[in-house]
Amino acid sequence: MKDEVTRDERVSNLKGLGCSRKRVEDARFTQGKGNYIDDMNLPGTLTGDFVRSPYAHARIKSINIDAAMALDGVVAVLTAKDLEPLGLHWMPTLAGDKQMVLADGKVLFQGQEVAFVVASDRYIASDAVELVEVEYEELPVIVDPFKSMQSDVVLREDLDPKAPGAHGPRKHHNHIFTWEVGDEEGTNAVIDDADIVAEESMYYHRTHPCPLEPCGCVASMDKVNGKLTLWGTFQAPHVVRTVASLLSGIEEHNIRVVSPDIGGGFGNKVGVYPGYICSIVASIVTGVPVKWVEDRMENLMSTAFARDYWMKGKISATKEGKITGLHCHVTADHGAFDACADPTKFPAGFMNICTGSYDIPIAYLGVDGVYTNKAPGGVSYRCSFRVTEAVYFIERMIEVLAIEMDMDAAELRRINFIKKEQFPYNSALGWEYDSGDYHTAWDKALKAVDYDGLRKEQAERVAAFKRGETRTIMGIGLSFFTEIVGAGPVKNCDILGMGMFDSCEIRIHPTGSAVARLGTISQGQGHATTFAQILASEIGISAESITIEEGDTDTAPYGLGTYGSRSTPVAGAAAAMAGRKIRAKAQMIAAYLLEVHDDDVEFDVDRFVIKGAPERFKTMGEIAYAAYNQAIPGLEPGLEAVSYYDPPNMTYPFGAYVCVMDIDVDTGVPTINRFYALDDCGTRINPMVIEGQIHGGLTEALAVALGQEIAYDDMGNHKNATLMDFFLPTAWEVPNYETDFTVTPSPHHPIGAKGVGESPHVGGVPCFSNAVQDAFRPFGNRHTNMPHDHWRIWKTANDLGMHD
Repeated sequence: MKDEVTRDERVSNLKGLGCSRKRVEDARFTQGKGNYIDDMNLPGTLTGDFVRSPYAHARIKSINIDAAMALDGVVAVLTAKDLEPLGLHWMPTLAGDKQMVLADGKVLFQGQEVAFVVASDRYIASDAVELVEVEYEELPVIVDPFKSMQSDVVLREDLDPKAPGAHGPRKHHNHIFTWEVGDEEGTNAVIDDADIVAEESMYYHRTHPCPLEPCGCVASMDKVNGKLTLWGTFQAPHVVRTVASLLSGIEEHNIRVVSPDIGGGFGNKVGVYPGYICSIVASIVTGVPVKWVEDRMENLMSTAFARDYWMKGKISATKEGKITGLHCHVTADHGAFDACADPTKFPAGFMNICTGSYDIPIAYLGVDGVYTNKAPGGVSYRCSFRVTEAVYFIERMIEVLAIEMDMDAAELRRINFIKKEQFPYNSALGWEYDSGDYHTAWDKALKAVDYDGLRKEQAERVAAFKRGETRTIMGIGLSFFTEIVGAGPVKNCDILGMGMFDSCEIRIHPTGSAVARLGTISQGQGHATTFAQILASEIGISAESITIEEGDTDTAPYGLGTYGSRSTPVAGAAAAMAGRKIRAKAQMIAAYLLEVHDDDVEFDVDRFVIKGAPERFKTMGEIAYAAYNQAIPGLEPGLEAVSYYDPPNMTYPFGAYVCVMDIDVDTGVPTINRFYALDDCGTRINPMVIEGQIHGGLTEALAVALGQEIAYDDMGNHKNATLMDFFLPTAWEVPNYETDFTVTPSPHHPIGAKGVGESPHVGGVPCFSNAVQDAFRPFGNRHTNMPHDHWRIWKTANDLGMHD
C-alpha cells in the first residue's frame, strides 16, 4: 500500500490543534440566517409582558386587572396569588436563597416583576400592561450596603432575622452571609510587624453584561403527551431543565430545553428569570405556546448585574519590596435577593484568588453579603466567578504598594512573582495553581513595548506639563493576572447540588464523518469550530467532517453549560477523552484488519500504522466502515463513545498586559495609543479564534473601566437603563490591540489547554484603570474609583489642582 500524501499534508488536511481554521458558524450569521428566540413563531403563540414596579421599595396594596382583561386580545393576567397555589410565586436561586417570581406583598427593587400579561401579540400585551392598576405604599429605600447593615428597615420580611442563611449565621436582618478564607490572626500579626504597609479602599462598580440579544424564551406545553418544550437564551440548558422540573413538578424526562443561537451571554443568561417561569405557567394554563422577550430597558434594569464590590485592603512588604501579607475585606451588594451564579460552596465565587500571581506567604479574605433595594444577580460578567474583582483588587494593591515604596510597579511585580520552579503552587488562600512561567511572559511583554523607553517619555511629558507646555499627560497601565477557570471539580464545585462536570458523546458514521454532542452551549465562542479541531487531532478525522451539536437536552448528554471559561477546560477535555475511547476501539479494529496484535500498531495523524512498517496502515475512514460492516470476533459493532469529565483541578491561564494612554486634563478624554496583550492559555487550539476572543474581551474591559456603570439615586431609581446612558464602546473608542502569547500547558488537562475567552476581560479592566491612575501618579494621585469616564477623569485632575 502506497501513501501518496505526505505526513505534513495529512496534518494540514486534518485542521486540528493549532490550525487557524475559519469559524464554521459565521457562514449563517453573516447571511442573517441565525436562529434566535424572537425568530421563533410557533402556530398560535401568545406573548407575555411584565407589569414592573416604578418603586424600589413599596408594599402592594392592591392589583386591579379588570381594565387589562377587558382589552381585546388579552388572554390572562397572572399575579403572585395565581402562582401561589402552584407553589410558584417564589423560586430558588443558584446561591441558595429564594426569589419572588411575581411580587408577593411588596416590591424590593425598581423594575421588579409584579404581574404577567398574556395576549395575542406583543403590542396588545404592552398596552394591557399600562391598564393594570397597582396601588403601592412607598417604603424607605436602601441602596447603600453599609447603611443597610445599620438600618432598622427590614428588606426581606420573608426571612427569620435570627435564622441562619444558606452559608451560616447572619449578623443583621439585611445581612446574607459572611465568608472567610485564610488566617486572619496570623495575617494581621505579619502586617502589624511589617516594614512597609499600604492600605486602600476601592469600589468595583455595579455593571451589566448587556448582551446584544436580551433574555427570552418560548414555552410550549403539549397537554396530550404531557411534554413541555422550552426554547430560550440559556447558558446552561440542562440546569434550566432540572430547575423547571423541580418547580413545575413535571418529570424531567418530559421536559425538553433547547438553546438555539444566542446573541451573547457573558454570564447574563446563566440564571433562571421570572419570565421563564411565567411563560411555562402561562403555556400550561392556555395550552398554547407563550413567548417572552424582554426589551433593552428591562434587560438593564432587572436581569442579573455584575460586580458591586466594596473592597478594603492592606498589603505589607519588606524594605526590599518582598510582599509578606495581604488582608482583604469585601462588602458585597447583592441587591434584593442573593441570586449570584457562583458554585454553591463559594458564596463569593473565586474571590480567594485575590493573591493573584504573587508568592504571598499569608493572607486573609472576608466577604459580607448584604441585601439592598437593587436588582439581584451577581453574575460572572466575562470572568470566572468574581475573578475580575479579585484581579482588580490585587493589581491595584500592587500599584498602591509601589507608590508607598516609591518603587517601579513593574519591578515590584517581578520581585514577587511565583517562580516557574514553584509550580504546582499552593496559594495562601487554598488554590493549587497548575503551571506558569510568569517571569518569561513579563520580560517578553516589557521588552515588546520598550518599557524603559516609555517611562523615560512619561517623565519628559510630566516635566513639559509642569512647565506649561502641554495639557496632556501620559499613563502606562500594567497588569499581570492569573485567572482560575474550568469549574469544575465535583469535589468543590456544584450548582444546586449538581457537580460541575461536563460531557461529550461522539458517533462515527460508517463513511467516516462524525457528530459530537456536548453539554455546553456556544454564545459566540466558536465551539462548532474548535471542538471539532480537538476531535480531529484525537481521532484522525478532518475537522471539516465533524459536526458539533449543543444546546438540546433531548440529544446532548447532561452538562453544566458555558460560562466561567469552562468550555475548553472541562467540555474540551471531555471531548478529548471521548475521542481517546474512540481511538482505543479503532486500534483494536485496525490491528484485526492488519492481522497483527493491538500493541503492534500505533496512531499516526489520521490512521493506524504497523510499528516499523508505516507503509502498512488503515485510515480512520477504513476503520469506521469496518466497524459497521465487518464482523470482528468479540467486538460489538459501531464506533461510538461518551465521556463525562470531572477535572482533577481548575486551570490557571495568565497574561501580561500594557496600556499606553494619553489624557487631556481639560476635557477628561483619554486616548489609548497602544495596548499590548500577552496571553498564556496553555495549548492553543485555534490562534485566530483566540485572537478574536481577546479583542472582544479587551473591548468589554475598556467599557467597564472607562464608563460602564449601573447607578442608582437615593430613591432606588435606575439612572442608566437605556443605551443612551449605558456605555457601549464603538469603533471610535476601541484601539488597535497587539496580541502575543507564551505557551505553558496545563499538566492535568488531556490536551494541556487552559481556556482564554474571559482572560482579556479579567486582565484588561485593571490595565485600563491602572493607565488612567498612573498618569496622575506623578501629580500625587494614589487611587480613584472606576469607572474612569470623562467627568471622573476631569474631576481627578481638578482635585489634584491641575486646572489651576
